[in-house]
Amino acid sequence: MPHAPQIRIPATYMRGGTSKGVFFKLTDLPEAARMPGEARDKLLLRVIGSPDPYGKHTDGMGGATSSTSKTVILSKSERPDHDVDYLFGQVSIDTPFVDWSGNCGNLSAAVGAFAIAHGLVGPERIPENGVCAVRVWQQNIAKTIVNHVPITNGEVQETGDFELDGVTFPAAEVPVEFVSPIDAGEAVFPTGSLTDTLEVPGVGTFEVTMINAGIPTIFLQAEDLGYDGTELQDAINGDPAALERFETIRAHGAVRMGLIADVSEAVTRQHTPKVAICASARDYTASSGKTVKAADIDLNVRALSMGKLHHAMMGTAAVAIASAASIPGTLVNRVAGGGPRDSVTFGHPSGTLKVGAAASERSGDWCIDTVVMSRSARVLMEGWVRVPGDVL
Repeated sequence: MPHAPQIRIPATYMRGGTSKGVFFKLTDLPEAARMPGEARDKLLLRVIGSPDPYGKHTDGMGGATSSTSKTVILSKSERPDHDVDYLFGQVSIDTPFVDWSGNCGNLSAAVGAFAIAHGLVGPERIPENGVCAVRVWQQNIAKTIVNHVPITNGEVQETGDFELDGVTFPAAEVPVEFVSPIDAGEAVFPTGSLTDTLEVPGVGTFEVTMINAGIPTIFLQAEDLGYDGTELQDAINGDPAALERFETIRAHGAVRMGLIADVSEAVTRQHTPKVAICASARDYTASSGKTVKAADIDLNVRALSMGKLHHAMMGTAAVAIASAASIPGTLVNRVAGGGPRDSVTFGHPSGTLKVGAAASERSGDWCIDTVVMSRSARVLMEGWVRVPGDVL
């Protein structure tokens, strides 16, 4: 019986921050996949190689981790004062599911470079030498992000000496600015409280801070779960019982945050919310072998993504960390030493990260004005991705 031949689709494989993903221009996708829905999801699942019961993504572009099973769709923006619309899809590894509920902060750093290289930014906005501020509309969360992309001789400068813990080689620095990650009228704290008591049947009762900045995130104290905050991936990912506890906490927190109506719905919302544990600063050895000194950080944070401890830190979670740290009274702020602050440096499994945040209180409600962090990005491969024709 004959089978449909493979089709090929223009695509670019890019690293952004500590993540990798397959980038597409919306207009390059097959017509059926240009609109949200089953056809688009099936295509992206096949591109990545999911679902894969072997957990390897051998027959796709994914890397079988939450950091590497990612897809991005970009188009020229018709929104005033924006250059490009950015849609992010987090592809599940072992289930036929694409989660569109949140952003990827790390891949946000690669959007500007792709947009410039693929004609999505007006040539009059690109200097011959200097920095191009690419104005990005993040469609998943309806927020503005600005990529400050270095330009040399009219082209994106990808190489440089900026080092980012969690990334092996240096590259050009790309400051990423998350503008008003919480709109006026939105609640930074969905429950209305800086801290809450979260009861999780069969697991325990915990003091938490639940924040909606960058990405909905539930913060707990590491010691309340028997950790000291210096754990690396194997300490948690190699413990199935621990992962189950974290997922149960995440599900109950999602209900309290109003993201889902019942814990049973958490399986269909794997990307959000995130769960993170924080602890006071202490020395530890990062996964690279680098020694992180307590004197160089304000606190330690470990965060889970798609059910596993992240190897570094998700960019969106870093926005949540900086936002929470900037507001006195949150659990994160207390662990970091308390008091007002406009930046925070935290330790994660791969090293450290400094993030700036500006928060203000207006009429008794907290607002996050801006969050800025430096990442890097570069093209790893470009050309066409191929998938069997019967996927559509």
